[in-house]
Amino acid sequence: MRAPPLLAVDGLRMHFFTKAGVVKAVDGVSFTVGRGEILGLVGESGSGKSMTGYSIIGLVDPPGRIVGGSIVFDGQDLTRLDAAAWRAVRGNRIAMIFQDPMMTLNPVLRIDTQIVEAVRAHADVSRESALARAREALVRVGIASPDERLRAYPHQFSGGMRQRVAIAIALVNGPDLIIADEPTTALDVTIQGQILFEMQKVCRESGTALIWITHDLSVVAGLADEVCVMYAGRFVESGPVADVLDRPLHPYSRGLIESVPSRNSRGQPLRQIPGMTPSLLGLGDGCPFRERCASATARCAESPEVTEPAPGRRLRCFHPAH
Repeated sequence: MRAPPLLAVDGLRMHFFTKAGVVKAVDGVSFTVGRGEILGLVGESGSGKSMTGYSIIGLVDPPGRIVGGSIVFDGQDLTRLDAAAWRAVRGNRIAMIFQDPMMTLNPVLRIDTQIVEAVRAHADVSRESALARAREALVRVGIASPDERLRAYPHQFSGGMRQRVAIAIALVNGPDLIIADEPTTALDVTIQGQILFEMQKVCRESGTALIWITHDLSVVAGLADEVCVMYAGRFVESGPVADVLDRPLHPYSRGLIESVPSRNSRGQPLRQIPGMTPSLLGLGDGCPFRERCASATARCAESPEVTEPAPGRRLRCFHPAH
């Protein structure tokens, strides 16, 4: 019998209430992540991937707010936590790695001060013990000469090195869940490979769950166990990563995969999905992809229900590929 998931997101809806109208940034997203599992959250820019991550970790500020659904983490609904309860969870049991490392790092504090504060905010340990954990975290993410680097300031690092420090801060408290928002975008391919290998190793050895938010399907293919495809704030398809990438059922998933450059099509124009992502401001009912979909019919003006076309696969489409 399978253990209950560490994180269960069910029907999550997070909207921004602006003067121009309601922006449905996240609208009915559901998925689960078990201990030691890696979920890839993929889609175009503006699909709601990052907003889903911010909603899970409680970093949505007004005029945005969660208006529906639940986020159950280890038996506790995170949507019901107050500020004091969040301080005990955020950065300790749930950590986030941001796309821009300067959202994590304070430019006027040395690296050792920032990591030691992150440790001692959640653990009653000496400064020497916290420094030892900081040193170990830097080594884990591939930073050489950790003692020297701990005494440096963020401006003395390259963009890629700053990102590795931000990843080290996320790992230092041994969280149960890490949400990574495209953290390797600024890194070269070699370092990206090292970080991906290390993240997989952490998840397998410590049972840490990982949500990897990205638009890079090649990263998801080599990293994740499950993948959830999002479009215009909505979940459209999910399942085991090999099944979804090899046999996509939703026209949007298929379009994403076909637009990836391949050595099998050298010299040929890349396929692309026609049109643009729709505005989330006042997005009505129906499939949001219908204006760009070659398979769309009049029925697509209605909202498709979630179906399970195969074990472990979930889909929201009236005209899936066969």
